[in-house]
Amino acid sequence: MPVPRFWREQKGRYNLIGTYCKKCGKHFYPARSICPFCRRSGEIEDFQFKGKGEIVTYSVIHASSEDFDHLTPYILAIVKLDEGPCITTQIVDEPTDIKIGDRVKAVFRRLGSDGKAGIIYYGTKFVIDN
Repeated sequence: MPVPRFWREQKGRYNLIGTYCKKCGKHFYPARSICPFCRRSGEIEDFQFKGKGEIVTYSVIHASSEDFDHLTPYILAIVKLDEGPCITTQIVDEPTDIKIGDRVKAVFRRLGSDGKAGIIYYGTKFVIDN
């Protein structure tokens, strides 16, 4: 299997897909195969998140590893999705424009590449939802 196809077939990476327990009504991201609340009696199914949420907390990164130095300063945040789960993600707005409680939405962005001539890979980041 070629590498690009391998990444495309990982549903959660590009589509913000997690799981939902039909028994207790809880949502999970990343996806789980067993509900931690209902245990084996839970009924887990795939769930497509809307990609909207609220910033719970954030940090502005000014010094990073060599791989991310070109991005500094950048924002890492914990976002609580409208459906419940909290995720750690990058916010792709100016650090001066962000505050706790801001509404955000998911966007599809470049995450990196394997060297200058390597494969480019993409994923979900978030932006302020005005």
